Amino acid sequence: MYEDIFSAFAGCSDPVVAPGEFVFSAVGLDHGHIYGMADGLLRAGATLKWVYDPDPQKVRAFCAKYPQARPAASEAQVLSDGETRLIAGACVPSDRAALGIRAMRAGKDYFTDKAPLTTLDQLAAVREAVAQTGRKYMVNYSERLQSEAAVLADELVRRGAIGRVIQVLGLGPHRLQAATRPDWFFAREKYGGILCDIGSHQAEQFLYYTGAQDATILQAKVANYAHPQFPELDDFGDCTLLADNGATGYFRVDWFTPDGLRTWGDGRTVLLGTQGYIEMRKYVDVARSAEENLLFLVDGAGEHEFHATGRTGFPFFGRLILDCLNRTENAMTQAHAQKGPGLHQRAKDKKRHAATHQHREKEARAQQ
Repeated sequence: MYEDIFSAFAGCSDPVVAPGEFVFSAVGLDHGHIYGMADGLLRAGATLKWVYDPDPQKVRAFCAKYPQARPAASEAQVLSDGETRLIAGACVPSDRAALGIRAMRAGKDYFTDKAPLTTLDQLAAVREAVAQTGRKYMVNYSERLQSEAAVLADELVRRGAIGRVIQVLGLGPHRLQAATRPDWFFAREKYGGILCDIGSHQAEQFLYYTGAQDATILQAKVANYAHPQFPELDDFGDCTLLADNGATGYFRVDWFTPDGLRTWGDGRTVLLGTQGYIEMRKYVDVARSAEENLLFLVDGAGEHEFHATGRTGFPFFGRLILDCLNRTENAMTQAHAQKGPGLHQRAKDKKRHAATHQHREKEARAQQ
């Protein structure tokens, strides 16, 4: 039944432009995701020209991996460059909207790491700039766009393998590694809170796989269960959603990956359909294999297992380049790119502090 499933991805990893036909530059290197973003664009045929960050050490590290990148003296030098069509950035989350607005007003399309912004006011400003400039404000939701299991799931859903998707369950555990994190990582105003940060992956996947245009936040919680030395860190968060098309969703994100796991997190996504279900084990198959990108499907005909690593590529990047050139919306619509941030911002604003009662009990015992 699914023997030809991977044929759908033939040519998806091939360059879509010739060298020099599509030029991008990197501005803002605070998060390591900038490397995955650059890799994806380069594989799709883009040409990297400039790099800028206020920290010379970050620039040197970037140029060591991409020697073709030319260090710029300022952000303005990059934004004024006539050849650069796209700005890729992974600066501090609270600064991403402002950078994107500057890029769009300079006539560039913008490709940012998640979370693309940290407040609803920023979202309103981004929407205004998009409308005024006609430029793109695209987001690298890597847990969908750079996971071959997720790419395969997309194709299976498109083919109707599990019918209509009516529920999405997302689990996004991460390893904290506090000693390696910069100061902004622990400042809520800078990173936006856990539902904004790593929760943004889950909110976006929920909208995408269900085909929803919007959703209502039924409940959202955050907590700091085990890291009192970082009072502004949320080490746990969860959220329940109801989509405008009736689909439901639940996700949990946390910073509690144990040291014994061989990778940074056991990320899983389960799609429940009217005719079957899909489970993605994106980064590890616990106690069985270190293989990534496993997908399991159960339908009316039986049980199916797929090994997606090296089989699908990441079609998003080629589509993004062609969208920028042709002013189309095949990689991601602007409405979707803006709706995801709106959803995780509403989840953040509606959250309750799950650990409040626990903390009160602890304080009461200490006073006895």
